[in-house]
Amino acid sequence: MKTKAVYSKSVVAMTPGPLVLLLLLLCTAPVRAADEESPHRSTLAEAKSLLAAQPEPDSSAFWPNVRPQYFMENLHECLDNPLYAFDNHNTNFCGYTALSYITIQQDPAGFVRFMLDLYKTGEGAFGQTRFTPSEPVRKICGLLKYKGQLDINPATQMWMMCLADHFKGYLNFFNRRYDAGDENRMWAATNYAKFNRMLGSLFDWRVRSRGSDLIRPGLPEIYKFLRERLDHSNTVILYLNNRLLYKKKHVATRLGVPTHYVILLDIQKVNDELINITYMDGGRKTLQQINPQLLKKIVYGVTWCKNWSECKKKNRLPAGNNEIIESVP
Repeated sequence: MKTKAVYSKSVVAMTPGPLVLLLLLLCTAPVRAADEESPHRSTLAEAKSLLAAQPEPDSSAFWPNVRPQYFMENLHECLDNPLYAFDNHNTNFCGYTALSYITIQQDPAGFVRFMLDLYKTGEGAFGQTRFTPSEPVRKICGLLKYKGQLDINPATQMWMMCLADHFKGYLNFFNRRYDAGDENRMWAATNYAKFNRMLGSLFDWRVRSRGSDLIRPGLPEIYKFLRERLDHSNTVILYLNNRLLYKKKHVATRLGVPTHYVILLDIQKVNDELINITYMDGGRKTLQQINPQLLKKIVYGVTWCKNWSECKKKNRLPAGNNEIIESVP
C-alpha cells in the first residue's frame, strides 16, 4: 500500500549547528574595502613581484631609441631608488618630478603596468587618463642629453615626456607640439591649475588647493594651516618661489614667480621665530629652517589630497571635476 507524504505548512523551528553559525557569521560580517583601509592602490612588493615576472621585451617599434635592456633596468631603479631614477636637471620637469615620487609611493604596480604597456604598444592608461604620445616625443626618448641622471634613464624620459605631451595649461598655449629642446622651454612648463588637474586625473583623488600662479593664498597662520593639512591629508604639495628659498640672504629683496613643486613631509615649530620644514625636492630630501615671514612669502600654493577612505564613490566628484580650487579673498 502506497502512502503519500504529507507536508505541513507550519514552520518547524530548527536550531542551527555550529557549522551553520560559522557560515552565517562569515557571510554577514562587514567587509572593509581595501582602498578604504589604505590610501595606496598597490604596494612596492606587488610592483617588484610584477616586474620580476616580466621577461625582457623585444625592441619597440614605437620607441626606436629606447633599448629594452636599459628600459627594464630603469624600471627596477624607479622602484628601488626613485629619488635617483627621477632626478633631472636643465628641464622644466619639476612638476612631473613631484608627481613621479607620489606615483611610486601610491601606486607602483600601476606605474609598472602602464610603462610596460607604453613600451610594447605605444600607449597606455594610468588613473583616469589614457596617454597616446606623439611621434616626435616617442623618437626623442632615449636621446636626451645634459639632463643629469635623466640622460641614462630612458624609461623616466618616456614617463615625463608623456606627461608633458598630454597635459596642457595656459603656459603651453603657444608651444603645444614638441620640437627638439622643448623639454627646457614652455612646452614642458606646468602652471598651478595644470598640476592640480594632473594630480586628480592620475590618482582619482579629491584634490583641494589654495593659491595661484600670481597671488599668494593669504594664510594668516601658515604654520597651523600646513600642520593641519599634513595631519589630515594623504599628500601635501607646496608651490614655491624657490629663488627666495635658496638665496643666501633671505632679507634681501629678490623678485620672482613660483616655479617649483615640493612634497611637504613634515613641519615643526621650533619657536615663534623659526620653523623646520622637511620636503622632497626633485631627487633630494631637504630640511630647511626658516622664519614664518619667509614661509608666507615663498608659498604661492598649497595642494592637499584627502585620504583614500574619504574618496568613496558616493562622495567623489564627477570625472574630470576632481580639482577644487578654493577662491582666495
